[in-house]
Amino acid sequence: MNEYAAQVQNLTVRFGNFVAVNDISFSVKRGEIFGFLGANGAGKTTTIRVLCGLIRPTAGIISVSGCDPRRDMDAIKARVGYMSQKFTLYNDLSVTENIYFAGSLRKMTNARIASRTKELFNYIEFDSSSKALVRNLSGGVKQRLALAISMLHEPEILFLDEPTAGVSPAARVKFWDLIRKVSLEGKTVFITTHYMDEAEHCGRISLMRSGKIVALDSSERLKGAAFPQSLYEAEVNNDLALEKRLADHPAVINLTPHGLRWHFELKVGTEENRFIEEMGIKVRAISPSLEDVFIKMVEAQV
Repeated sequence: MNEYAAQVQNLTVRFGNFVAVNDISFSVKRGEIFGFLGANGAGKTTTIRVLCGLIRPTAGIISVSGCDPRRDMDAIKARVGYMSQKFTLYNDLSVTENIYFAGSLRKMTNARIASRTKELFNYIEFDSSSKALVRNLSGGVKQRLALAISMLHEPEILFLDEPTAGVSPAARVKFWDLIRKVSLEGKTVFITTHYMDEAEHCGRISLMRSGKIVALDSSERLKGAAFPQSLYEAEVNNDLALEKRLADHPAVINLTPHGLRWHFELKVGTEENRFIEEMGIKVRAISPSLEDVFIKMVEAQV
């Protein structure tokens, strides 16, 4: 069996004169949690839709679970589960009606749907009434139900497009517990998110900007690549004069705000202790976060 759940070579997607995805290549290993990060419009959702066979690419070679989405659509439908960034359940239908409708689209028998529903209710710890209208469920329960429905036909790879947008932090934690559970069982999870703390759970992360992949690696390797030198944090407590001194200092580079603090790097050759003494403010070296990486490698380049 191929060790890769998905392989993409030189993928390009154009809509008229607009290039949504610009000659990208990557591979995703089986059982991997693979993260896609990027600003809105970076090309993440378009790439996912190509891999699911929902959009035909302009150019490139694509393999998903050993199938080409352009030629093996029936096989792709059987092997892929998709949960979109916009809620995919029908609010005016009950939980059961949503499940059976989704199963009928997959041409599953009623007996198989019933069996899988029982399994998945246990899997996601669903404790609401199956007769309840979806609109009456909490956001976190809807989210877990949508994940269960995307898994109804036992796909090999799950594509989750910003699945935790708009739900509570507690619901996000529960959802990620499920994602790790899915991965440990050997299924591949391909996920986009705007939450940097969530992206830390991914085995590898692809950073996209303007349709291109600008970096692809584990969280720790991305941090090391983005910040080969020390990263510093300064507390200025809304003192505009101190902020200006920091911003104007010739040794300070890549200065970005983080709440009441500022993160920055020092030019190579700058003596740290002398700089701190000269500035007269509280400065400390810190470990970079994935948010720092994103700001430097994606947002700062826009």
